[in-house]
Amino acid sequence: MQKQVEIFTDGACSGNPGPGGWGAILRYAGREKELSGGEADTTNNRMELSGVIAALAALKEPCKVVLTTDSKYVVDAISKGWVYGWQKKGWMRTPKEPAKNADLWKRLLALLQVHEVEFCWVRGHAGHPENERCDALAVAAIEKVRSGELFK
Repeated sequence: MQKQVEIFTDGACSGNPGPGGWGAILRYAGREKELSGGEADTTNNRMELSGVIAALAALKEPCKVVLTTDSKYVVDAISKGWVYGWQKKGWMRTPKEPAKNADLWKRLLALLQVHEVEFCWVRGHAGHPENERCDALAVAAIEKVRSGELFK
């Protein structure tokens, strides 16, 4: 039987593009693990995706996951099937416009082949405790990127 895991993620960017960070909480059997990271020059959507990818990649075996994020971009691209359309069209949104963040979407789709993931959307900055904690982790990661600490 697959382990049931809860994941909460958030991404943040100071400027868009600019320095960015992401935070994630993994919860299993009453225990929690926090993850965070960032990049010096990125976008908010890349950070949202990076948090989801890092959290799923941290799982050591196939799991059943409820993943909660405040990113409509991530939730809608999966639940409305946009990402599968971009994939089918060779990572193009239109004949002349490439899909953004195709590198990250490819990584996420590979992880979705391993884990059974239910995506849940919550409104950001609305008092959801785990979302607020993930936001704080993401913002702290931005500060680590700015100070150079994240790259040491």
